Formats: sequence, structure tokens, C-alpha cells
Amino acid sequence: MTYIHLAIAVIAEVIGTSALKAAEGFSKPIPSLIVIIGYSVAFYFLSLTLRTLPVGITYAVWSGLGVIFIMLAGMILYKQLPDLPSVLGMVLITSGIIVIQLFSKTVSH
Repeated sequence: MTYIHLAIAVIAEVIGTSALKAAEGFSKPIPSLIVIIGYSVAFYFLSLTLRTLPVGITYAVWSGLGVIFIMLAGMILYKQLPDLPSVLGMVLITSGIIVIQLFSKTVSH
């Protein structure tokens, strides 16, 4: 259940962050509401995740996956194409998450 909570937190954060651009400084009501709901859901499910996983591991996975999915959302929603250094950085972030999940003794497997 812990990883389901973490997945929901990541998805909600990606939705909220993606809506931030559309909210245009919170001047647009619907995107602004999506931002508020997205982050509220994200932090709620992140807090549930922290019942089981250590805060450092939780935050590394949440923020790392969030960065990757935000880049993908930017590509799809806003036609923001990443350059080679961006893609390389995402590969490094993904590699770090995999190393944490496979080898860290602080993660319950």
C-alpha cells in the first residue's frame, strides 16, 4: 500500500505542477483550483507514505519521479522539448532512484 500512496502522491504533484503554468500566477480560476487540489492530494498521500518509508528515501523517489514526469508533461502539454543535457539528467535521476530501490538498506523490499 505504501508504494500506491507514493504513486498517487507523484501523480497528484505532476498534475498540480502542470496546472501551475496554465494558472498564470493564479489568475485563472480552474487551473488554480487544480494546482491547489493537486498539491493537497500529493501532500496527503506523501504523509501516508512517510508512515512506512524514511523521509529521505520518500522525498528522493517523489521528487525524482516528479521531475521526470513533469518534463514529459511539459513535452506533451506545452511542446517544451528537452535538450540532450536535460535528457541525460533525467537518466541520472532515474538511475539514482533505481539504485536506492535495489540496494538501499533503508527501503523495505
